Formats: sequence, structure tokens, C-alpha cells
Amino acid sequence: MDNEKVRQSYASVADRYIELFGDRQQLHRDDLAFIGRHLAGRRGAVLDLGCGPGHVTNYLRELGVDATGIDMVPEFIDHARVAYPNGRYEFGCVGSLDAADHSVAGLLAWYSLIHLAPQDLHGVFTEFRRAMAPAGMLVLGLFDGAEMTAFDHKVVSAYRWPADEISKRLARAGFTEVERLQRPADDHHRAHVAIAAVAANCEPIR
Repeated sequence: MDNEKVRQSYASVADRYIELFGDRQQLHRDDLAFIGRHLAGRRGAVLDLGCGPGHVTNYLRELGVDATGIDMVPEFIDHARVAYPNGRYEFGCVGSLDAADHSVAGLLAWYSLIHLAPQDLHGVFTEFRRAMAPAGMLVLGLFDGAEMTAFDHKVVSAYRWPADEISKRLARAGFTEVERLQRPADDHHRAHVAIAAVAANCEPIR
């Protein structure tokens, strides 16, 4: 993933993105429930990776989660700090977390991995596993597809992933899937998959 290209692409449309997607009402209620079901009640820090405008981080904090939003787009962080002044929003990227080994209770990566090239995914999952506390929870939101394919996302090129392939790659990195939620495409939305996976006791495959 070319982080700088992705950052610049989102920065160039930040105002429009915030207008269209910067409110929890834009998320499907089933997705909000899925996120809350797996991350509410976590004892310890939870990182919302690629938090964008900060609305989901704020949702988690309203559920009592010790959540911090992380994003590499300054415009998103600036907006989140103003819109949700009681929250915590910091600069960072998914591939290199500013977190000690086994220190976080949960990670949310809601559509923040869609621009990763296939060869980069294992390294990011391994980094997630490094930071995750025992029995920590990872929640992902992704574009679903019958096969791994790139497509022309409105901001920058993105990927669809078969849910079973994501689950296999999570297992290789030391996670065990515990729940999956899939929705087919409709006239307004692409096919969607959410996966919740717990940090397993086994060592990841390097």
C-alpha cells in the first residue's frame, strides 16, 4: 500500500467525505450492533484504525469503550478533535502501530484495509496480533467478493476479498474467527462482510 498516495487521495476529498460519511447514521444498524457486540465491555485500550471523521470512535466511547481513533489523514484528525472534543484522536497508520506488544484489548479496522495490496495483508495482520492482548478482539469491515479483485474505488483503488480467504489469513496471523456478517450488494452499496476474530493462543505463522 502506498500510504502517501492513499493519504493524499483522502485529503483531497476530506470535506466531501465527512459530509457523506461522517455520521453514524450513515452506518447500517446491523454494523453498529456488530461493532458494539464485539468491542463493548473490553477491559483496556481499543484502537479504531483508519477512524476517518471519528464518528465510530465516538460511538465506541459512548458504549464505555476506552477507544482512541487513529488515522493518517490530518483533515480527518482535525475534524474529529473538533467534533468530538472528549475523545482521543491521533495520527498513525495500520501497518505500524504505536502500541507495545500485547497491550490493546481490541482493534477496529472498519474499511481501513480496503486499499491494501494482497501481499501486504499478512504483515498488517501480524502487526495487529503483535499489539493484541491475550483474547483481544479484532473487528474488520471489508468489501466482499467471490474472488480477490481490485476495482476503481471513488477515492483510490481498492480490493474485494472473499470472506473465507480473509478468515484463512487471519488464522495464519494468530486469530480465530468468531462471527461473520455478510450483506449482498444492492443498488446503492457494494457487497459487505464484517468479521470478528479473537487473538488465539497459538503463535502466528511468520
